[in-house]
Amino acid sequence: MLETVAGVTIGASCIIITIALTKKLGPDWAWINRKLIHLSIVPAALFFYYGIIPREIFSPAAALFGIAQLLTHIKNKELHWYQLKQNYGEVFFAFSASFITFIFPRDYASALLLVMAISDGVTGIIRHYYFRRNGFNVKLKKHWTGSLGYIATATIIAMAFLDGGIIEKVGWAFILTLAEYQPLIDDNLAVPLIGSVLYFLY
Repeated sequence: MLETVAGVTIGASCIIITIALTKKLGPDWAWINRKLIHLSIVPAALFFYYGIIPREIFSPAAALFGIAQLLTHIKNKELHWYQLKQNYGEVFFAFSASFITFIFPRDYASALLLVMAISDGVTGIIRHYYFRRNGFNVKLKKHWTGSLGYIATATIIAMAFLDGGIIEKVGWAFILTLAEYQPLIDDNLAVPLIGSVLYFLY
């Protein structure tokens, strides 16, 4: 019980502190702030993987966080340093995290959750700095440099958390990279949806 309380406290604190600290960077860095907040859930995801935070706590907590962020959009009171009007990516992320941790076995859910956090965070930061360096508008841009970061980190996660051979794991990472890169559906929905389908192959 004490281990769970400590895990929840540390996991939640990492997210809350990151949200508070990114406020100092301001709305000009909203796209970086969003990725830093993605990365801040890694401790909670690892606590989930090791059974310190059970799914019965993790899944509802993620859903509540999604609802809280959705309400700021509905009320037009976005937390402007990381929330963007007409962009619900952070809401989709929270609800997706709730869904996959509730539905899937812990090992697979952890792998998918870490890809959503780490790979998405890394690729966004790489793309941001690539476009800033080259003088382009960084908003809503996709680029192969970021996708390289995505597939590299997703492959490492697959190797560490998934069963199966090397080809299957690299294939999993590659397909999720395509899901993140495609422009039709927000990647915070596309990656968990495709990842959910891929579960039946692993």
